[in-house]
Parts: sequence; C-alpha cells; structure tokens
Amino acid sequence: MDHLERMRLFSRVVETGSFTDAGKVAGVAQSTVSKEMTALEARLGTQLVRRSPRGMTVTDAGRQFYDLSLRMLADFDAAEALIRSGHAEPAGRLRVAAPAVISSRLIAPNLPEFMVHFPDISIDMEVSERYVSLVENGIDVAIRIGSLPDSGLIARQIGALQPVVAASPAYLAAHGEPQTPADLAQHHCLPYLFEGTSRQWRFRGDQGAFTVATPSRFRTNDAASVHAAAIAGLGIAQGPTWMFRQDIEAGRLRPVFTQFRGDPVPIHAVTSTGRKSTAGARAFIEFMADCIDREPELRLR
Repeated sequence: MDHLERMRLFSRVVETGSFTDAGKVAGVAQSTVSKEMTALEARLGTQLVRRSPRGMTVTDAGRQFYDLSLRMLADFDAAEALIRSGHAEPAGRLRVAAPAVISSRLIAPNLPEFMVHFPDISIDMEVSERYVSLVENGIDVAIRIGSLPDSGLIARQIGALQPVVAASPAYLAAHGEPQTPADLAQHHCLPYLFEGTSRQWRFRGDQGAFTVATPSRFRTNDAASVHAAAIAGLGIAQGPTWMFRQDIEAGRLRPVFTQFRGDPVPIHAVTSTGRKSTAGARAFIEFMADCIDREPELRLR
C-alpha cells in the first residue's frame, strides 16, 4: 500500500474510531489496517493512535496528521478529477443523503433537469433526519441543515433557511396571540426533534441573540409533521418561510411577533475525504447550489 493510500486508510480509522470498521469501509482485513497503521507510524516516527482493550484514541500528533491528510487528499482528488474531467462526462451511481423536507421538496422535483444534463449519473437517495456517517454508509454527498459539528468533513454552504414563527388562526383565536418570544412559555409549541433533542428556538432583537423555552405536548423529527400540526391548530411552530409561505399567503397560518427575527439556518453540502471525490458529486453539488439560488427564501444573502 502506497503512502497516499495509507493516509486515506488512516483518515477512515479516525472517522470510524475503529480498525475493524475502517477495514470494512476500505474492504481490507482488520489485520491489514493494523499493519498499515504500524508502518505509517514507523515512517513518521511518532504514535498516531493509542490501542487498548477498551478501544483506541487519537493522539495529538495523530489529530494533527489527520487534519493535514484531509487537506492533502482533497487537493490530490481535486487535481485528479481536474485532469480526468477533460476526458469523460460525469458518470456512475451517486449516493446522496438528505433530510426528508429537502429530499421531497427540493431534490426530487429538480432531478429530471439534473438527469437531462447528466444522463450517465444514477442516484440513490438516503433520507434521514440524522447526520449519518458518510464513510460508514458509503455516502458521496450529504445535504445538511443547521450548524455542523467540528469534523474532518468538507462542507460548502449552498443556502440558508429563513425562520418564521406561525400558528393557525384557530389556535390563536383559542389561546391568544403571543406578543414576544417570552410569551411562548404560556403556549403549546411544536419543536423539531434532532437526534432526540428539541432544537432551541433562537431569536434576535434589540438586545442581541437569545433563546427561549418551548413547552410542548407534541414533538417530532419530521419537519412536514410539524408543518401539518401547526395548520391543524395543535400549536405554534418555528419553521422556514420557504416551507410556510404558501400557507401564510392563503391564511392557513399567521406569523407572530415578526419584529423578532430568527437567525438564518445554514444549508451545507458535505463530502468526505474518506471517499474519493468524484466529478458526479461535484456536479450534483453545483446543481443543488443553482437550484437553491433560484429560491428567494433559500439563497445565500
């Protein structure tokens, strides 16, 4: 195994946290991973990971080498793709992960146009509200909503959701209309669950940014269900104007305390150096960025 492939294998070890899992992703035995990591450490003259019966941990030197490896692998993949791009159109099967609302309302409706431009690309769509591991699940591109944790992933912001707080006229007639975010403590809210935890509602006023408690009798990790529950009068929801606009215009939902703004929520396209970047992945990201730019409520400002 050459040095470049050892670096790629090491990045998989760090990202999966296991020699065995890294071997599964790379298609090699756990013993091969162990041998190659030993050879890499010998070449560098330092310990990159600590092994113990309880598992493995990355040393400070290993973390530094991992960060450098990500950049070098990304540069190499980009250079390789640049040379290859002059010889062939993007082709192959692309595995994409996205939350349900992005998959059903943005990606799927625009796929016919994408397929016309790239007839040799096929797409497998993994729909999940969780941040699935790109390396372990063989994902080429993930579309993610919200701030990203610090990781070795390569992220490009392609848009942003503009939040609005709204409720049905029937709910407001029955429970009164909140005048400020603090009034939400006296109402039924419809928070969105992300990996088992309610996402906080953030606002920005004259005194700066702040969050508020959102008491609830119904929580879900499905944005479409939050939307439907708000229209049905179950409570007050905070959601993207992109998703709520038609219902607001039709009178099915009514915004409240619009003088308090919510911070935009970023939309990122994410790839990993644990998998080689492909022309198809780059084409898909560019296409999604273009689709988002056509949406006034999603485009970057």
